[in-house]
Amino acid sequence: MPGATVDVGTSPDGTLVVRPHGALGAAEAVELRRTLVHAIRHDRPLRLVVDLTDVTELDSINLGTLVAACHLGDDHRVAVFLDHPAGPVADQLTAAGVPTHRVRHVVEGAAGQTRCS
Repeated sequence: MPGATVDVGTSPDGTLVVRPHGALGAAEAVELRRTLVHAIRHDRPLRLVVDLTDVTELDSINLGTLVAACHLGDDHRVAVFLDHPAGPVADQLTAAGVPTHRVRHVVEGAAGQTRCS
């Protein structure tokens, strides 16, 4: 769909990669939720990576969606990982209860420095 805020692709190893873009607010919540639920319940990949490289902000609705996706993935035996979040987004995710092993490759600062999580 033109102007979509979420892109979906598959890596060579079969991992499904979901890439949301920009500031995720209420207007983007439905698209992200539908994409993640469809991927987990219908596509059922072994791994689902939500690449947060281009996410600048995350509101509480989308934060809850990402937390719920991790739990839904567990229920359907899909390993869900949240990759490349900016430091503040990573802090939001862990504060909301996402296990630290699911939040990977955290990006710190404008220079793109990475901290280990």
